Parts: sequence; C-alpha cells; structure tokens
Amino acid sequence: KSMLLTQSTTPIIGWIATLLGYVMEFIFYCLNFIGIQNIGLCIIIFTIIVRLLMLPLTIKQQKFAKISQVMQPEINKIQRKYRNKTDQASMMKQNEEIQKVYEKYGTNPTGGCLQLVIQFPILLALWKVIQNIPAYVGGVKDMYMPLVNEIMATGGYQKIMEKIGSASPIMINPEKFDYTKTNTIVDVLYKFQPSTWDTLKDKFPDLSSLIDSTSGQISHINNFLGANISDAPVNLMMDALKTGAILVAIVALLIPILSGLTQWINIKLMPQSPGMDDRENPMANSMKTMNMIMPLFSVFMCFTMPAGLGLYWIFSAICRSVQQVAINKYLDRMDMDELVKKNMEKAKKKYEKK
Repeated sequence: KSMLLTQSTTPIIGWIATLLGYVMEFIFYCLNFIGIQNIGLCIIIFTIIVRLLMLPLTIKQQKFAKISQVMQPEINKIQRKYRNKTDQASMMKQNEEIQKVYEKYGTNPTGGCLQLVIQFPILLALWKVIQNIPAYVGGVKDMYMPLVNEIMATGGYQKIMEKIGSASPIMINPEKFDYTKTNTIVDVLYKFQPSTWDTLKDKFPDLSSLIDSTSGQISHINNFLGANISDAPVNLMMDALKTGAILVAIVALLIPILSGLTQWINIKLMPQSPGMDDRENPMANSMKTMNMIMPLFSVFMCFTMPAGLGLYWIFSAICRSVQQVAINKYLDRMDMDELVKKNMEKAKKKYEKK
C-alpha cells in the first residue's frame, strides 16, 4: 500500500506543509474562537500570511530583475556580436564577456533562480495544505470522526467505501490506499459532493441521521457566499441553474474568471526587460505566449477543480500584485548605482569567504 493522502510525506515539501499546517490550524481555531467556522475565509487569511512571510524572498528576486533590466542591453549587444559564430573559441569568448557584465553589476546568472528555488517547495506545500484541509486542521477532521467511527463499525464497510472511493469524483484507488485506515475514510469523505452524500445514505441507511448532520456541518464550514468550496465551479453552476440559485451560479462563475484576471494583472505588473524585441531574442515570443496561456490555464483549472483551490489562486495573485506594486515603487525610488554598489560589496564578501 502506498502512503495515505492525509499528509504529504515528500521530503522538504512534506516538512514545509506540516509547518504551514500549524498556521492553517491556528487560523481555524482563532476564527472558531470568535464564532466563525469558514474554510474559505481560512484559506484567504492563510494565503495572505504565507505571502507576507515570503515577501523578503520576493524583494530579493525583484532586485535581481531590476538589475537585469540594466544589464540586458549589454548582454544583448554581446550576443549580437557573436550571433553567427558557433565555433568553441567564440562561444567561450562570448560566455567570458557576459560573465564580466554580471561581475560588473555584482551578480550572477543564477541570481534570480535561488529565490525561485526556495519559493517553489513552499508554494507546493501551500497547495498540499489547501488541497487536504482535514489532514492539517484537527478541528475539521474531528467533524468527520463520529461518522467515520460508525462506518468502520458496520460490517462490510470496506467494500462499500472502496466502491464509492474509487469512482468519480473521489478517485482514491483501493489498490494504492488502505481502506481499513481511519485517515483513508476521512480523505474519501472530504472529497464528497452533495450527490455522493446521498449515495452514502443509500449504502448505510441506518446512519442516515448522522450522515445528514455531518454533511450539514461540513457544508456549513465550506460555504463561501453560498457556494460549496469543496465542489468544482462547473458542478456548482450546473446545480445552481437547476435549482435557480442565481447567487451561487454567479460566485461559481466569478471564481475562475477572477483567477484568470488576477493572474493577467500580476503578469502585467512584473518588470519587463527592455531592448528585447522578437528578432533579437526568440525567447521573447515564447514568454509572450506563456503570459497569454497562463491566465487561460488558470481559468480552465479553476472551473474543474474545487472552488477552494480557486480562492487560493485568486488571493495568491492579488497578494502578489499588491506586493509587486509596492516593490516597484520601492525599487523606483532606489538609486541603481547604490543597488549595484551594495551587490558588488556582497559579491566581494562571498568571494573572500570562498
């Protein structure tokens, strides 16, 4: 059997997810203390806090991008100089001249990559926590436990739950996940949609009352402006149109649209390197294509994945955009010569240590 979905066991990502899980759990208990039980609000606050914690890394990355804007014309000039020279000696000479440009500005080609490398596992861990809230928030898992205990006390429960869990929309394969484990049953129930709860009642008629109370409690904490954030917007819209719930349909439609829009705004706010027309730099075309595809990809993903993940995507992009505006203003006021000077001093200290 493979590991449970419950908590990520991937090295580094799993460790970070555990730490972020404590943050999410703290937020849930604080809101619960003042009488608010809402996973959507938890996700929003959680995303803002994590983005604020990552702000120093973002600033470092943007400083490198700012210096790159100044360096790029010089690098482009060198690349044009050696454009049609493919022999090894010319290539080495080109690399040497480009390296001197980096040294001149006190940086190196991997200057912006380190921050991205550090941020990447944090973002993956953040995604893991939001993807499986009960694994990291004990208060949410506890809501499932009375029902889980009763299901597991019922004869033949394993085959029934395996059949429900292996079908869409759950897709938790019994060959990979152990249905004799409490955590697996919690994982299955967490992925339930309204129709799946009805299926569960058909299979466990003696537990109908407990199933109704549990699904009602879960529906309450997952309710965000009338929409169930554990369900995909495409399903929410279809159900809302059938029942005439216009507000739910609007919220379900807005989540993917706002996701794409906020991604697009965030891309527009990112600093662009000057002097990089399509003829001089073929990668510019690829970047433009990617910048167009990413918001559209975000819209598609948020239509088909749980709305809670869409909320994370939206508020993550909003946080990045607000931070980007503030960082842009901060860097615009910063003297470039002073920034380069500080960079060269840091580079010198690192060189002396080596």
